[in-house]
Amino acid sequence: MSLDQIKDKKRKKKRNRLIFRTSILVVLLGAAVFALISNLKADNTIYRTGDVAPDFKLQQISNNNELESVQLSDFKGKGVMLNFWGTWCEPCKAEMPYMESLYPEYHDKGIEILAVSLDGTELAVDRFIDEYDLTFPVPFDKTGEVKDLYKVGPIPSTFFINPEGEIEEVVNGALSLERLEGYLQEIQPK
Repeated sequence: MSLDQIKDKKRKKKRNRLIFRTSILVVLLGAAVFALISNLKADNTIYRTGDVAPDFKLQQISNNNELESVQLSDFKGKGVMLNFWGTWCEPCKAEMPYMESLYPEYHDKGIEILAVSLDGTELAVDRFIDEYDLTFPVPFDKTGEVKDLYKVGPIPSTFFINPEGEIEEVVNGALSLERLEGYLQEIQPK
């Protein structure tokens, strides 16, 4: 093999490496741009006190309540306690009796309690409702759509929504009977 042939072979090898590396760089750059655009388009809104509570509609699964489905906007003019919970969650179990004990009194005063279940199966929720004899609506968020909408992390998480539809308070963690009643009084229609 002549010296020119060796040089030509080296040049071709260098050119092929350059093409290969440039191709990889273009693919990585494309992936980075795609990820950046996807993140910009995603709704990263975190709802806080003073924000309008986003509307949603879910099936209601408690046999102890007459509603078939629950849409938040249907409760405009009422105070709403929007609670996210699961049957596996011990703090959720602890606050359910408080919610049930206050529900009849505050329901008559214009407040609705919506306890959005984040469980995977309806059967577990039905058993829980029967065990705790819950009478307020229990919407079932099987796909986690409403949980994602409200950016709910650890449960229980509770949003207290005033009659104008604005979030009055967000509470992460279990509520005592006294704190729960205090928040219900704050969102009570005047």
